[in-house]
Amino acid sequence: MARYTGAVCKLCRREGKKLFLKGDRCYTGKCALERRAYAPGQHGQSRKKNSEYGMQLRAKQQARRYYGIQEGQFYKYFEMANKKSGVTGENLLQICESRLDNVVYTLGWASSRAEARQLVTHAHYRVNGNKVDIPSYLLKAGDVVSIKDKSRDSDKIKMVLESNASRPVPTWLDLNRETLEAKVLALPTREQIAAPVEEQLIVELYSK
Repeated sequence: MARYTGAVCKLCRREGKKLFLKGDRCYTGKCALERRAYAPGQHGQSRKKNSEYGMQLRAKQQARRYYGIQEGQFYKYFEMANKKSGVTGENLLQICESRLDNVVYTLGWASSRAEARQLVTHAHYRVNGNKVDIPSYLLKAGDVVSIKDKSRDSDKIKMVLESNASRPVPTWLDLNRETLEAKVLALPTREQIAAPVEEQLIVELYSK
């Protein structure tokens, strides 16, 4: 399945909640969901009755779109989560949160997850001092993520860091804003994950 390249604001409107796909714009009055709080398309404003399956499907789509993950890879993450000990839904969100592109965005080193994927692909970041240009690379506790020395002088990186300087960083990440390094202290608990997702519905969907 090809990656979606259309207007991402339509995805938020379709899901009926903010998925924060356009960075700072999502926090302003320009957010499409605030101006048109209904699904896109000719029948977007018609009332729909959601079935149990429909709610489960929407929960899965919301999670996929929030993290920018395609269907095949998302299902692989579910299988990984199901094999781990603990709560499957929480395991699934932990895996999604530990992706390198998500961590880069969470640290404020990118304005959106889509931008984070692009910057990671362009090799602007290091993991434990080594080049990693795979957005889906899964980090683990103890890993150190940093911005490449040469990239720190990039106007693009400087602009991103300045615009996101006040973004709060979750407690499972230890960010040093001076050295532009961050350590993964531990994988996040459900309480530390801000994703607007009902993960239990996803588990129910995939467990059928």
